[in-house]
Amino acid sequence: MRNKQYLPKPVFAVVQKEVENIAKEVNGIKAIVIATIDGFDIISTSLDDTDPKRIAAMASSISAISHVVAQEAGLGYGKNIIINTTNGFIVVQNVKFQDYEIVINIVAKDSAILGQVSYYATHLAGVLISAA
Repeated sequence: MRNKQYLPKPVFAVVQKEVENIAKEVNGIKAIVIATIDGFDIISTSLDDTDPKRIAAMASSISAISHVVAQEAGLGYGKNIIINTTNGFIVVQNVKFQDYEIVINIVAKDSAILGQVSYYATHLAGVLISAA
């Protein structure tokens, strides 16, 4: 499968384990999806019926739009986007390292703490970068 080959195997293994740990430890997380910039699910875990493939596809478009808006405003590379909803939120974290552009998506219920989820999205970005 193309998406499973996107990251080097050692990086994939480290990040997959970290995704699983965060999903278990952080209250209110529905899903964590790490995707390519073009919308393919690389690593994911879902604690309900959230479809990682659909999240990956849509979040890549949101990420692309955020880059264009940030550049147009003269603010540089867009790091993250928070989508607040009536029943929760989604943190979309962009990661740029080596030859990779990755989009980390954490889908959370309204019972989750935004600061904590945002922290773990940034943490996952650091894990990706240091594992490479």
